[in-house]
Amino acid sequence: MKEGIHPKYFDTTAACACGAVFAIGSTKENIKVDMCSHCHPLFTGKQKLVDAEGRVQKFKKKFANVTPRVKKEKKKKESKATAAKKTAAKKVAKKAPAKEK
Repeated sequence: MKEGIHPKYFDTTAACACGAVFAIGSTKENIKVDMCSHCHPLFTGKQKLVDAEGRVQKFKKKFANVTPRVKKEKKKKESKATAAKKTAAKKVAKKAPAKEK
């Protein structure tokens, strides 16, 4: 191996929330985990409730106090065809004399 390019490797411990402690090797010291093989339902066969929020709940909690922006109304631009029709109608109205009874 080349010298100086690899991270330091420690003989450390991984501590679980249930209290189990494992001796492992890692690039980080003193690792804390939520689940291990002693308390995970896959290994134990027992159902355990974990207090974890889903993505939607996290999103709602994060943006609960945010007020939405008020959108400004934009004026619609007339298309060239409708603008040309209007100007043509104005010109025709000016040229045509008013009819009297």
